[in-house]
Amino acid sequence: MLAIYKRELKSYFQSMVGPVFVAFLIAFTGIYFMAYNMTAGYPYFSYTLSGSLIVFIVGIPLITMRSFSEERKNKTDQMLLTAPVSLGEVVLGKYLAMATVIAMPNVIFCVFPLIIKSQGTAYLTVDYLSILVFFLLGCVYAAIGMFLSALTESQIIAFISTFGVLLLLYLWDGILSMLPSSAVSGLAGVLILLTAVAVYIWRMTDNMVLSGGIELIGVIAGIVIYIVKSEVYENLLSNLLGKLAIANVFTGITSNNIVDITGIALYLSLIAVFVFLTVQAVQKRRWS
Repeated sequence: MLAIYKRELKSYFQSMVGPVFVAFLIAFTGIYFMAYNMTAGYPYFSYTLSGSLIVFIVGIPLITMRSFSEERKNKTDQMLLTAPVSLGEVVLGKYLAMATVIAMPNVIFCVFPLIIKSQGTAYLTVDYLSILVFFLLGCVYAAIGMFLSALTESQIIAFISTFGVLLLLYLWDGILSMLPSSAVSGLAGVLILLTAVAVYIWRMTDNMVLSGGIELIGVIAGIVIYIVKSEVYENLLSNLLGKLAIANVFTGITSNNIVDITGIALYLSLIAVFVFLTVQAVQKRRWS
């Protein structure tokens, strides 16, 4: 795993993707830092970081798009699949290289709260926690991008799909506000989500009976619940899909100076889930 990690990390800086990402994120954050903290005198660096979230939407896809899609296109993934290391170690090696690139600007960000403190009042605990959560959010986005890259051999498709998903997550609160709140729409939404899950299971297992059985049982259960107690579905879509507004864990610090420990646990869980899904996606290709 260490050899794969070193190779991947080296490749990011040989191709200039790593330096461009690090430099642009630092420069973008530095502009906000000068405007909010130095000029306007706002004491929280966490607020400055919130303005840099937009960089992740473009920067993270650049980092992740080549992680597996390039290997598939160049047919070098066969070398990885036959390497004397487990598939999990291959995926972790690649992922940790991405996380290292994301960590570099965040290490530099640790200096900014000290600059604020040298000029007056500073809230170091909140600021450093916000930097940690900002880094973890970037790692969640990287895990999502790596998984999407493992599904295609085209870097362009990997970039566009990751960009689209991250943009969707960035605008998630606004999208949720437009969702209907009726029980019928709640039931329809649940059935659509159930179908999506069944299709994914079918894609991963090639077992039509399993995926069809899961969807059939889910549809029957959903309709029965609607008949017995339809109010369960009122505002269900907003409440259920609201859990996907993962950036709210970070913005909760910037807006209310509140650190949500369960949110940090959510980030770590999402990272583990998408790393696992990436392993399964590559594993499926190995046996296909």
